[in-house]
Amino acid sequence: MNLDAVHNHFPQLESERLILRRIQLKDAEAVYRIFSDPDVLRYYDIGAYTHIDQARNLIERLDTRFEQRTGIRWGITIRGEDIVIGTFGFGWTQHNHQGEIGYDLARDHWQQGIMSEALQVALRFGFEVAELNRIQAHVIPGNIASEKLLLKHGFTNEGVLREYGFFHNGYYDLTSFSLLKKDYRPSV
Repeated sequence: MNLDAVHNHFPQLESERLILRRIQLKDAEAVYRIFSDPDVLRYYDIGAYTHIDQARNLIERLDTRFEQRTGIRWGITIRGEDIVIGTFGFGWTQHNHQGEIGYDLARDHWQQGIMSEALQVALRFGFEVAELNRIQAHVIPGNIASEKLLLKHGFTNEGVLREYGFFHNGYYDLTSFSLLKKDYRPSV
């Protein structure tokens, strides 16, 4: 896995409309707005934030994950505007060249193709820069928007992992989706 070059410099990713950049403490208000919305977190493994310090702590944890080479998470911004409207990231297992993606988007930006565009540039990063062989996502059944997004980008539904997740004081089934490098078709 070619993460040594990435570790020395946090990569900024760009698409036609978006810039995916490092999340900084100055973004705490924007991150708080996203993570305090129960609708955004409906299919998430955490409860809605109730204080801005939770957003600051998240940003610090994301920096630590990057420094320890266990993951990376970008803030999604609209080109020309420097406000975080969502996040997208990878956790990875370096020894077997796998990454697991996670993402979220502020409610007022839903249904605009933003996450699809962010996923395209993140997949390119994952397969071409980080040299991953497999990218996976675990989705709570019923999260139709996430399922459609992944299928649209070539992911395969591998089935339900029964009671795989534990959060909100209970066990949850998760649907496993994956995309292999050999099946990846970059968008033009």
